[in-house]
Amino acid sequence: MKTETTAPALKSPLRESPPESVDLELGGARVGVVIPAYRVAQHIERVVRGVPAWVHTIIVVDDKSPDDTAERVERLADARVALVRHTENQGVGGAVATGFTEALRRGLDIVVKMDGDDQMDPAHMSRLIAPLVAGEADMTKGNRYSSLGSIKEMPLIRIVGNAGLTFLVKLASGYWNLFDPANGYLALRTATFDRVSIERLPRRYFFESGLLIELGIQRAVVKDVTIPARYGDERSSLSVTRTLVGFPPRLMWGLLRRIFWRYFVHDFTVVSLFLALGLPMLVFGTAFGIGLWLNSQATNVYTAPGLVMLAAMPIILGVQLLLQAIVLDIQNVPRVPLSSPIERDGHGTPQRS
Repeated sequence: MKTETTAPALKSPLRESPPESVDLELGGARVGVVIPAYRVAQHIERVVRGVPAWVHTIIVVDDKSPDDTAERVERLADARVALVRHTENQGVGGAVATGFTEALRRGLDIVVKMDGDDQMDPAHMSRLIAPLVAGEADMTKGNRYSSLGSIKEMPLIRIVGNAGLTFLVKLASGYWNLFDPANGYLALRTATFDRVSIERLPRRYFFESGLLIELGIQRAVVKDVTIPARYGDERSSLSVTRTLVGFPPRLMWGLLRRIFWRYFVHDFTVVSLFLALGLPMLVFGTAFGIGLWLNSQATNVYTAPGLVMLAAMPIILGVQLLLQAIVLDIQNVPRVPLSSPIERDGHGTPQRS
């Protein structure tokens, strides 16, 4: 059990590698689990004890929790656990970013993010990391909508909220293949996380969506993994009002950033051309049409058919071009992982091609 600060010095060597049978199953990959902890004293011990034995390191980030979460973690007799404490509360996003950075510093290959409220079943963790070990993806996310039974277990307010949020996250990130992008149970290759600018990642509840947007800009491969959620007596501190008011503007800004970097900086494709032509035509036609309507109302004179068509045609063409751009964007979901396959030499040292 190790207790560290936000920017810790490595106080003791990492534990020995997992047993050979597990190591062979993981392909030599070192797996870490990051647990952001805030007001989860009732659950944190059960969450840590449930982490599979083949996990190399468990990084618990105490986000200046006012309860005894940190003290309960310290009492656990698990040599894998490293407790990192924030001197100021940074939100769940800040805690996860701290944990991921620590995992990268420790040389872990894969990091899994689990919440401290015991909603995420560790029994499914091996399925979550399997595509990463196989080199099929850069990040995986749990999917709670795989069966009707799983959906029935979810509170109604979460189903309704997630439905709208899912579409907006897909639009902003470009990961149209994900069925549950708002799911916080995820696993990530640390080599992929190293490509992301940590300063750009949100520090509060928008972290998962913000991470997807940044990965979408980098064109990392993200896959869904069927994992049912479980809900107990925990209470979410994320209000519905905050979600409805705060998330859409952030997602729209994320969409603009992704389009700019993906289609006008990193590359220029037919999608770029459709956007460059369609958006100005739609704006011009709409503005010109509103101007004609206002003038007609003010003068009580019908607008000439030719002027009406001059306003209508740019709108029609603009909508058609933007719809085609969306179709091509849906087909342009990343399919080639950024991370190199995990390889190790005879001494267990990571070797990446």
